[in-house]
Amino acid sequence: MRRNFRRGKERRGWSSNKRSHHPHRHERPSHSHRNESLEQKEPQTPVNAGPSSSEDPSSSSSTQNSAAPELPGFYYDSEKNRYFRLLPGHNNHNPLTKDSIEHKAMECKRLRLLEEEQKQKTTRAGLNSSLLLQKRQLGLLSSTSYCRLVHELKVNCMQRRKIEIHSPDSSVAGTNNFKIIVADVACERIFTVNDVEHGGCKYGIINLSGLGKESLTVEMYDNLYFTNRKVNSVCWASLTHPDSHVLLCLMGIAETPGCASLLPASLFSSTNPGDRPGMLCSFKISTAWSCAWCLNPQADNCFSTGLTRRVLVTNVVTGHRQTFGTSSDVLAQQFATQTPVLYNGCRSGEIFSIDVRQRNRKGQSWKATRLFHGSAVTSIHLMEAEHYLMAADMAGKIKLWDLRTAKCVKQYKGHHNEYALLPLHVNEEEGLLIAVGQDCYTRIWSLQDARLLRTIPSPHPSSKDAIPSVVFSSRLGGSRGVPGLLMAVKQDLYHFSYN
Repeated sequence: MRRNFRRGKERRGWSSNKRSHHPHRHERPSHSHRNESLEQKEPQTPVNAGPSSSEDPSSSSSTQNSAAPELPGFYYDSEKNRYFRLLPGHNNHNPLTKDSIEHKAMECKRLRLLEEEQKQKTTRAGLNSSLLLQKRQLGLLSSTSYCRLVHELKVNCMQRRKIEIHSPDSSVAGTNNFKIIVADVACERIFTVNDVEHGGCKYGIINLSGLGKESLTVEMYDNLYFTNRKVNSVCWASLTHPDSHVLLCLMGIAETPGCASLLPASLFSSTNPGDRPGMLCSFKISTAWSCAWCLNPQADNCFSTGLTRRVLVTNVVTGHRQTFGTSSDVLAQQFATQTPVLYNGCRSGEIFSIDVRQRNRKGQSWKATRLFHGSAVTSIHLMEAEHYLMAADMAGKIKLWDLRTAKCVKQYKGHHNEYALLPLHVNEEEGLLIAVGQDCYTRIWSLQDARLLRTIPSPHPSSKDAIPSVVFSSRLGGSRGVPGLLMAVKQDLYHFSYN
């Protein structure tokens, strides 16, 4: 018995020694103190140098824990200086998941950026209005460079103010989330698509004439027209007069096919009372991802829809249709104005043009200009001279293409997108490019040197159903309007005005 008791004692002692010498699984390694002392010696730079910082907020979660080695299945908390096990699943009972950690990091980043938005900072050192004016008077700056730098200065001084939305029906304004806003050519009105609580979408038009006043108020006019289907694409159409109609592409559900609807703007009381109701028509089509209206007189009264592996060009008056087969889904479209040429961006990453004057001939290739992105093209914008084309894809890349040489001449970095159909907004008069990312950040670049001028956080927490929709113009509200940025997110509308 004495021998057995001794053996048991030795076993217990061995197991206890083994536990005492085993390193703690959830603590940082012992060399962490040395790393912390080195980090304290380095100069501390702010996470965001201001509203114009070119840092991508979406990368904050990956760089935040770069000092600690990544362990599969564990998460390192820099505040508590220890590791925590990640639990599988995405249910509400799981206290710690990778998605919740990334969402928390992104929310902290957004709140810090909102605090920085209260400060007015410039992107370039020494850039101020008095210095620019002095250089202009001394002949050190050309008129083009002076205007570009002044717009850059004003963009970084824009302050966010909430707009009051009034409606003849008080029960309508502010009750549904904004999904899409699209301004007409004169930027006097914006067409809105709002989510309805019980499902589907509702349409409206907002008059921007009140933006020039001290009290920011706009009038929103709704109509009984709504749909229980998803709206994939929207654009203004000039059928009887400029921007007389709105073209919408609706996705089909169950056995109901998709359609392209042409709504007269006169259906909404925001237009002049003397306007007569225009043509209201609907064209049955398969699922349409994009649409575009042609303003060239050689293809008058025509619009295009990008479908699954084909392009459909329809004449509204005659009903005549032209079909062009493609090898991929067409997600983005725009017509040229100088010629009846349609540019298309595909899911395969290809961009090609079609001359709609051609007639359907079997075996004929319709593709003229051909460009290639590495990922699905989500938006295209033809520049005013129609020698350059801006395109964005689902890899977050924005490129400026020279159509004459079919080469990329500039790339605008910082955009974030992985799967969404997000538009581009180009203002050549101000020399600015604006895009909203899937991470809900609005970014503004300089067209001239592709520099990221400003990153604007969303006023609401980031989520898939809260991606802002924006409009930028130098004349919001008409020819005598004010320059600035309109942002619609959730149920709110904001105005970022020039100072």
